[in-house]
Amino acid sequence: MRFAFALLAAYLIGSLNAAIIVLRFSGKEDPRTVFSGNAGTTNVYRLAGGLWAAVVLLIEVFRGAALAVLAMALLAPVQVPWIGLALVIGNRFPCFHRFRGGKGVAGYLGFLLPLAPWAAAVSCLAWVLVHQGLGIPFVASFIMVLFLAGGAVGALGAQPAVIAGTAATVALIFLGHRGNVAALIRERRLKKGQKPALRWRTGGK
Repeated sequence: MRFAFALLAAYLIGSLNAAIIVLRFSGKEDPRTVFSGNAGTTNVYRLAGGLWAAVVLLIEVFRGAALAVLAMALLAPVQVPWIGLALVIGNRFPCFHRFRGGKGVAGYLGFLLPLAPWAAAVSCLAWVLVHQGLGIPFVASFIMVLFLAGGAVGALGAQPAVIAGTAATVALIFLGHRGNVAALIRERRLKKGQKPALRWRTGGK
């Protein structure tokens, strides 16, 4: 019963999308209506600038971290990854915002921060390096999530339930970027000079 309640609470917490709420109170547009249409940190940056993007990122990270601390205190280690999954599901399909939200990367980063701070730090460094090297934000987010997943398994133990919950979270985040993957494939197939490069839709956070 405690586990089921924790899953529901994590989903509802994740459903309070910081990007949508913060921009609404600041008088900005709904991030789902402009640019990439994603209610995440990168689209907030495009819409409202670095300050508001930082606010949204901090809220998402802090919320994820607080949820992880509670999960570790109240649940068995094998149950903790599933709370992270519920958080990401809430961010991706928020019941308070017509089931259309973000990708969940920032929240998952926050969730792993108290579980595996070393993995969280390395994942942030990897994001910066990959983003600077390739200039494709969603690829950098993929690398970040892989480091975070490795940290989750390392911190909680390589048990089947831990691996399954972590893998499900990674798969959900990756599937949320399938449009970006398709755009990348299409762009790579274009001959040089045929058409202008496609504009990337989202950074995935």
